[in-house]
Amino acid sequence: MGDDAGLPKGARVTGKSRDRLQSQLKKQYEAGASIRSLAKTTGRSYGFVHNVLVESDVVLRGRGGANRRKPGV
Repeated sequence: MGDDAGLPKGARVTGKSRDRLQSQLKKQYEAGASIRSLAKTTGRSYGFVHNVLVESDVVLRGRGGANRRKPGV
């Protein structure tokens, strides 16, 4: 399961390959894809995808899901 740039899983991504991957991930994330789904489709870790998005100045969304609140509040 490699990423769209054709890089093998775990290979270091630098230079133009990283720039291409960054722009692809940024576009998909801004279109609504989750970090987890991007990690799965690229064969990369959650942390790698998160770092690439941060490097590309993406405004990350909140976690979502249920909030922990006291009953009756």
